Amino acid sequence: MKHTLKYFFSFCLVLSISLAKAQDTSPKGELMKQSTPKTDGVIPKNPESFKKVDLTVKEKDSIIIVPVKTDRYGVRVGVDLYKLTRALYDKDYKGIEFVGDYRLTKKYFLAAELGNENKTTDDTRLNSTTKGSYLKAGFDYNAYQNWLNMENIISVGMRYGFSTFSQQLNSYKIYNANPYFGEVPPIPSGQKFNGLTASWIEVVAGVKAKVFDNVFVGFSLQLKRLVSNKQPNNFENLYIPGFNRTYNGDFGVGFNYTVTYFVPIYKKKVKPVEVSKKSDKKK
Repeated sequence: MKHTLKYFFSFCLVLSISLAKAQDTSPKGELMKQSTPKTDGVIPKNPESFKKVDLTVKEKDSIIIVPVKTDRYGVRVGVDLYKLTRALYDKDYKGIEFVGDYRLTKKYFLAAELGNENKTTDDTRLNSTTKGSYLKAGFDYNAYQNWLNMENIISVGMRYGFSTFSQQLNSYKIYNANPYFGEVPPIPSGQKFNGLTASWIEVVAGVKAKVFDNVFVGFSLQLKRLVSNKQPNNFENLYIPGFNRTYNGDFGVGFNYTVTYFVPIYKKKVKPVEVSKKSDKKK
């Protein structure tokens, strides 16, 4: 029995030693040995290989160039479609207005309007016809910042207007405070007053958009105030060419819808802006 146990323990010891040797010679053991170099007591021959590496990205000096832009300068001429087409639905009106502007600087335009009107006004007590011409001149300021090669306009400006016209009193009614026998019928007149004049100033706000090559469509609103007004002795000027309806006062309003054509005269290039950008180097 004792010899049997002795042989059994001897067999187990030999088996454990064999398994240990087999584990040490496996590929995994070799990989671990290769991945763990022995550095105990070893001083590197080249210490510079252990210097700190500067990972900072050094930016080079750069120049930003804005694309070249060309501004066109010239004359824009056209017509007011509102006055031209008003006669189609208003039998008491005939008129035409020509508009134009000239680009003076990058933002400022010289502007003018020239027109003629024939308007019959049928008021409560009188009926009169106004015929005459007018001229308005002033400037526009373009408040819109265009993109490259765009020429749209959002403008504000001022005008001084002057008109020469005549008035014809067609008929009138006498005021009756006690209409017991009914209203007095209109009395025909036909009296004409020539050599009438009026002047005013106006503030203009408008828009012009380029729809085709050199063709612009726009509209504007005008707020007017009379400066001078020569009137007949018997009645007021209810309508003034260029000023429009007076509304029994010194203020008036106006509106136009225009189509204009731009005639370029010369071009001016806007110099590109160069911006030098230097990087801050870290020490």
